[in-house]
Amino acid sequence: MQLGFRLMNSPIATTVLYQEVVERLRQRIYNYDLKPGEWIDEQALAESFGISRTPLREALKVLNSEGLVVLRPRRGCFVAELTEQDLDEIFPVMALLEGRCAYDAVRKAKPKDIKRLKEIHSRLEKFAAARDVDRFYEQNYIFHEAVRKLAGNLWLQKTVGDLRKFLKLLRGRQLKMPGRLEASLKEHRLIMAAFQNQNPSAAEKIMHDHLMAQRVALAIYDAEEKQKE
Repeated sequence: MQLGFRLMNSPIATTVLYQEVVERLRQRIYNYDLKPGEWIDEQALAESFGISRTPLREALKVLNSEGLVVLRPRRGCFVAELTEQDLDEIFPVMALLEGRCAYDAVRKAKPKDIKRLKEIHSRLEKFAAARDVDRFYEQNYIFHEAVRKLAGNLWLQKTVGDLRKFLKLLRGRQLKMPGRLEASLKEHRLIMAAFQNQNPSAAEKIMHDHLMAQRVALAIYDAEEKQKE
């Protein structure tokens, strides 16, 4: 009884080692240091982190449960790859969910919230003008995240956040297609107009169409890249 009491009241470590490894590996995947389909060299990673393979393997199990890596018997661990079918199935779901986020966000947005979105959007304008795709992509992610938080639905936010982990594997490569950066910016301008006009239905439709336009652009970009091979 006393042992149980001591366990319940003993200090809890702020970070377990494997959790830190999970975060580092996740960032390496998102940064394309570990590319889709790439075999993960566990020994080399363990040595670079200065740890044993035990916490590394625990971290890989977590990432496998998230769908970011795939564990294959007798072959090892590989970074996940999204197939065309995956993308065709994910984007319509994302479009519906993010559309709903935009609808709720417009209904709940206060002047200070719209001001915050304008600040993010101004950076989108700046990076689009500079044709800085990487920084535009980063601010685009921040913008969508801000809209999700404004929606104020924790379940919706969690579901979209889980799916966004997979779309981050794409690193916004559809923005490299000629004309897509400018088109994306125009779509964001329409979303901002819906916020300013307090029109939740318009925001929902524009956000939905914005996500689906990304899928179309990505399909065209990928098809053109395959032709070059």
